[in-house]
Amino acid sequence: MGCGHKDDKASLPSSQIVSFSHQPHQPPSTPASKEVWKKGGRMFSILLAVHLALLACTLVSSGAFEKIAVHDYDVFFLLTVMMLIVIIWIIFYLAGTSRCPDAILCKDSHAGPIWLRGGLILFAIFSLVMDVFKIGYYSSFYSCLSAIKIIYPIVQAIFVVVQTYFLWISAKDCVHVHLNVTRCGLMLTLTTNLAVWMSAVTDESVHKAHSKLKKNVTEEIFRWLLKAGMRSSSAEECNCNSQICQIFKNGYFWLYPFNIEYSLFASAMVYVMWKNVGRFIDHHSHHIHHLKFRLFRRTFFVGIVLGLIILVSGLGVLILYEVQVNSSTESSKKSQALTMYYIFNIVCLGLMSLVCIGGSVIYRFDKRDMDRHKNPTRTLDVALLMGAALGQYAISYYSIVAIVASTPRDAISALNLTYALLMIAQHTFQNIFIIEGLHRQPPKEDHKHDSHQKDLYGLTFVNINAVSLRVPDSGSTLAPSTASGTEAIHPSDLVRSLTAPKKMNWRRKFLREISMFLLLSNIILWIMPAFGARPQFDNDTELNFYGDSMWPAIVDICLPFGIFYRMHAVASLLEVYIMS
Repeated sequence: MGCGHKDDKASLPSSQIVSFSHQPHQPPSTPASKEVWKKGGRMFSILLAVHLALLACTLVSSGAFEKIAVHDYDVFFLLTVMMLIVIIWIIFYLAGTSRCPDAILCKDSHAGPIWLRGGLILFAIFSLVMDVFKIGYYSSFYSCLSAIKIIYPIVQAIFVVVQTYFLWISAKDCVHVHLNVTRCGLMLTLTTNLAVWMSAVTDESVHKAHSKLKKNVTEEIFRWLLKAGMRSSSAEECNCNSQICQIFKNGYFWLYPFNIEYSLFASAMVYVMWKNVGRFIDHHSHHIHHLKFRLFRRTFFVGIVLGLIILVSGLGVLILYEVQVNSSTESSKKSQALTMYYIFNIVCLGLMSLVCIGGSVIYRFDKRDMDRHKNPTRTLDVALLMGAALGQYAISYYSIVAIVASTPRDAISALNLTYALLMIAQHTFQNIFIIEGLHRQPPKEDHKHDSHQKDLYGLTFVNINAVSLRVPDSGSTLAPSTASGTEAIHPSDLVRSLTAPKKMNWRRKFLREISMFLLLSNIILWIMPAFGARPQFDNDTELNFYGDSMWPAIVDICLPFGIFYRMHAVASLLEVYIMS
């Protein structure tokens, strides 16, 4: 396999490439046609992704209804073919870049940070467990199922392993060979992840709708409703009476949220790789910051403690909610569970809104410069935060209209209205805080005395008394500076240099506390809807106002974006914490 041809600067000799880094404003000497084709290659890959995404969306949505002659195994066949093609392309990419020494001339230090890749691996592990449960579930009655139902989870497991390895080692690559093939391959990978995400969300929504319907009607009416219009999985038609089969079935549905988040995380990382294809990075303007993650240093522990209290309390509320709403048919217990859920979320969202406002005020006193360099990762983070928040905005505004226009109004309606308003405010204030934090330069005060400290630690002890013993009584400098050409060091400067790293700006401390509190709070606000606490389906106000068809469709479309927003906010807040 050859190295292929390179576009733009990649086709120039290395001497000319170096000259561009020293003269960033000098226009490139490559023909304009190559730049035009660079944009044309991107446009072609985008069109390919759009058409594949529309095809997958059409099949997935059609397979959710009984009256449409599209079955779930048709969807699985398409997804299996797409995943196999992506696996082949990833092998082609890894082999091609490893054989060509000039394939990757630079790397984007901002792309694929370690915490993002670590989260990807965590979700990949749970996705693999889900695939194992799926294989065990479908193998329990393979004789009455299509073979693709068993082949699909096997191929998906291989796809998760190969793609996770690929993103772990290649997330920072700026590829300069096979540019158009690479762009199309990355867009195919992104589209495949989105198609798997759409299939998982649809399958989970149909499963929850069936579970809620089964709880409210008898078995005979349920089967009649399935025949009348609702799509049932082909596995529903087979008998799953054994205990191990039920464990596999319930297990893989509980693990769906992790697989959904894995697909979205992988899509975001692949998109950054696509933006970096053919990109050259000017190392004079592209600052590389080696930041250390210190969780239990330079902090007051207030944010961590409050966040853990919110997290543990939220887990307790989630357990009680699941027991009282999903396991009980009494309306009084359902009202108690809804009241408890709304009160917890109102307190949590109110605290988060106040903390975000405080963080934005602290940024007004922050003396750090704004980072205005080109950064595709940060641009994508901001776009995802703003775009994913639209899902929760939509649900909140629909709820506000239904509550205000409905009569009569009770205590739960008042709590629901407060919850919807605070949800809008919290998303807005949190986005402002995160976006402002992502655009700040990392602190430079720790590096002011680095050159002095390296020399001083080699000459003196850390003990200040020991330092004073080495200082001449006359108060002169430690060593003559004229001979070595270095700046003279005064004893007071020496003491300040040794003690400076121990001090931390109060603004940075408060920003770290705020980031950690918001991080832990977003985790519990992701866990609750992802694992079944969805009052939108249990509160009758919206259902009675919009109807049993419109309101569930609104929630099914918008809620996955709200769930993804929480997990993406966790990753962004972790970056803000480290940058503070």
